[in-house]
This record gives sequence, C-alpha cells and structure tokens, in this order.
Amino acid sequence: MAGILLDTSALYAIADRDDKWHKGMVDAVGGRAGDRIVPVSVLVESCYLVSTYLGVAAERRLVRAVIGGDFLLEGLNLRDLERAEAVLQKYADANIGFVDASIVAVAERLKVRTIATTDRRHFQLFRPKHCSTFELLP
Repeated sequence: MAGILLDTSALYAIADRDDKWHKGMVDAVGGRAGDRIVPVSVLVESCYLVSTYLGVAAERRLVRAVIGGDFLLEGLNLRDLERAEAVLQKYADANIGFVDASIVAVAERLKVRTIATTDRRHFQLFRPKHCSTFELLP
C-alpha cells in the first residue's frame, strides 16, 4: 500500500502552528490527505499531547480532522501487538516506546515505507521486514 504513516510528532506539529516543525510537516504531507495513515495508538497519544499543550479545542479539531477523512485511521490487530512487542524486545536498549513499535508493525503489515516524523533517532534505527529502511519526512 502506498501511503505515509504519521507518528505522534507529525500530528502534533501539524496541530501546533507555533511548532518549529509545523511548516515542514504541512509542506511534506499536507497535499496527500488520502495517503496519510494514522495508527489508532498514534491518535490516542496525539490527542493527549494536543489537549495538554494546546487545549481541548485543538484536540477536538484533530479528532474532527480524522472523522472528516483528513487522515486514514488504522486499527491495531493482535498480530500488530505481537510484532510491536517483538520490536520493543529487539530495540530494548534504545528505549523504544510502544507507539513507535506499533508504527513499525502497521508499516510492515501495510507495506508502507514512508514515515512522517520528527523522531529521526528512533526511526533511522529500525530495520523493518518489508524494506531496508524507512523513508522519513520531512
């Protein structure tokens, strides 16, 4: 599947016009509404951060954007959870979190190679099963 998986940092940067990554992220993924995939784990974490730092109105705008089709919401299945746990185990020394591990699992399942993220450190480290490395935006 062609597309871009967005991590929490990408969604937050899009939501926060004052974020230093906002313009670069919007430029990188803004015109690709039908291709922007958000795992449910990313949405939950993003809603928490957006609500905490930008307020509940910003959180509601984010949820409405997902409902309105600006992003494609992707659930996690049992195999994704198993794969995420394996990623956590493999990269235990790198302090990888569950949400990043779940992004790897969903990317592998959907065969998505492109990740929108500001987290270069973790996503450059991953070696997914379906490609040699992820292409990172912006």
